[in-house]
Order: sequence, then C-alpha cells, then structure tokens
Amino acid sequence: MRTGLISGVVGMALTLFLAFGATAQQAQIEGTINSQIEAFKADDFADAFTYATPTLQMLFQSPENFKRMVTTGYPMVWRPAEVRYLELRERGGALWQKVQVTDGKGAVHLLDYKMEETDIGWRIAGVVILEATGVAA
Repeated sequence: MRTGLISGVVGMALTLFLAFGATAQQAQIEGTINSQIEAFKADDFADAFTYATPTLQMLFQSPENFKRMVTTGYPMVWRPAEVRYLELRERGGALWQKVQVTDGKGAVHLLDYKMEETDIGWRIAGVVILEATGVAA
C-alpha cells in the first residue's frame, strides 16, 4: 500500500511539474509575440525584427524588408485593436500559438505563429493566416 501511495504522489507531482512547465512556456511564447506586436505598434521594425528567428532574419536581410512584408501581408498585426491568445499546441514537432487579432476596422483574423526556442529565448519562425469563419469579435 505504501508503494502505491508513493507512486501516486510522485505521479501527481510530475503532472503538476509538467503542467507548470507548459504554462511557463506559453507565457514566454505569448511574451515574445506580444513584444513584437508592441514594437510594430511603435513602428520600431528594428526591434520587431529581433523577435524573428535567425532563419527569418537571413531571409528578409533587413528590418526595412521585414517592414514591407508585415505592412503589406500582415497589416492586422501592425495595427491591431485587440490581440487574444488561444491554444498553444504541438504540430509536426513544432509549437504553434494560435492568436486571434481584431484589426482597427473590427475584422477578426486568426493567425498561427510557429515558435522556435533559441539560446536567447522563444522566437517567431513564421506566421500563417488561418480561415476565421465563425469567429466573432
């Protein structure tokens, strides 16, 4: 009986530890995305560029190129009225953070942020615009 009790306590402790780790991880990921969005709002594309993975930085080569891509392809994150974080999930070995963004005109957009952990913290490896059917502001 004592062995069962110890196993149960250890199992419960492990579950709590993993849940706390996932919560901390999500908070860090949300912090990265939020910091980039705040930099966009301030038109600080040099700072916003630092939240992209090194691979994306090499692809865009400069904050100016990154700015052109964001302002033309993702204007909802450049000037959001509201940002709401939805579920964080693992897909294909990567972590994806779903984000609901309401733009200045009230349109609701769903985006999926592919996140990558680097030696300096979580960075954004890509963003996919999802179909936002059935989502209301």
